[in-house]
Amino acid sequence: ERRDGGVLVCHIDDGKANALSREIIAGITGAIEEAEADDSITALVLHGRDGKFSAGFDLTVMRSGDIAAVSALICDGGELVRRLYGSRVPVVAACTGHALAAGALMLLGCDVRIGADVDCKIGLNEVAIGMVLPDWAFTIAIDRLSRRHLQRAVATARITGPAEAVDAGYLDEVVPVDAVLDTAVARAAELAAL
Repeated sequence: ERRDGGVLVCHIDDGKANALSREIIAGITGAIEEAEADDSITALVLHGRDGKFSAGFDLTVMRSGDIAAVSALICDGGELVRRLYGSRVPVVAACTGHALAAGALMLLGCDVRIGADVDCKIGLNEVAIGMVLPDWAFTIAIDRLSRRHLQRAVATARITGPAEAVDAGYLDEVVPVDAVLDTAVARAAELAAL
């Protein structure tokens, strides 16, 4: 984490695909709680690592056969998206690359989503990898995605690049990769000033 004026920046970097483990989710949730509890923090930016925003839920857990662990991870993910969506402070995503499955859902939970103009995959690929979207994922997808893209995005697991992701509703804006964090911080400050 770092501060940029009143904007708290939460860097997500597990050194790999930024898979959402319970630990990563707890870290992001902690940043939300910090931003909401500190009056000097006016907005939050979630920033991925180079080329990867988040590849979604940790597949070692999702494919483990441990129903309790899978259920707990999905519940934690749903609570994270709800916390992002309902946060008392504006939340802006600095999408640095791939955002798949729960990573795309995390994007959809943010108020504004800035994407890097890089070769990457963004979308809800659950159906394509043999998984089912939980109810809370349908809710956020219906709220955020374009009606024209909803069926293809959810039922047929259509994956997009950054430009198409703007049209679909995953992203609001695409900027050069070296400007993604600065743009996200600027948009967060603009939202905080409203």
